[in-house]
Amino acid sequence: MTRALARTHFHSSNLIRTLASMAVLGVAESTDALGEQLGRWIDFTDAIALSAVHGASAPAAANGLYGTQAEVASLEEEFANARLGLEAAIKKSAASSTGRMRSELVLPKIDVPLDDAKVYVPFRRYHQAHQRDMEANVRTLRAKVRDGVAKAMPRLQQLAALDATFEGVLCEREGRLLGTIPALLERRFNHLRKAHLQAVSDTRQDDNPNDWMQPGAWLARFCGELQAVLLAELDLRLQPAVGLLEAFHNEKKQYA
Repeated sequence: MTRALARTHFHSSNLIRTLASMAVLGVAESTDALGEQLGRWIDFTDAIALSAVHGASAPAAANGLYGTQAEVASLEEEFANARLGLEAAIKKSAASSTGRMRSELVLPKIDVPLDDAKVYVPFRRYHQAHQRDMEANVRTLRAKVRDGVAKAMPRLQQLAALDATFEGVLCEREGRLLGTIPALLERRFNHLRKAHLQAVSDTRQDDNPNDWMQPGAWLARFCGELQAVLLAELDLRLQPAVGLLEAFHNEKKQYA
């Protein structure tokens, strides 16, 4: 049983570990709103894993596979390409601090004084735009995987139906919990920003915005962390679809 179907614990979540590494969500905060609620939400993936085990003990259908190998391979290729595309969009957009924010989702440049409280507003919008992009694409991709697996493997139809039910039940909670992450990143951004301003004040050096994205500089560091958070969030959103594909492979071995 591979990672997507294995038991998922709160403190082992890549997203939680990434946030904790930036000191915006400490491990000691496991009883805090985001930590505890996100942990409980992740635990619903356990039910999908248990359902797969239960389904494996059910009587086999007359025909083990409905779909052809070509159809299944096409589904997996589409999923892999879509995942790579979403990951590439996050990595590409986090590589620059200038440009348009809409379709390219390129990080906005800072166009107000660095000590202005509104300096993070365009970054929050950028983060939320990425979240909307992930939500729309993952929902479509998850439905395709669910339908493809159910058609190709009759023994997994119940699991696919369960996934659809969970998606409907949990989508609101998912959106509410993941929607709190931009605020956590704003806390990190402000910490790095204030530390940078203090260092400039202490050394009495000129503050050149062109240097902010240099390796090791405060904004470059934040952009790297923001990219890591978005990639971890994407991984979390894709877990159910990955689990379905892995369940399919486990079942397919019986008919090889």
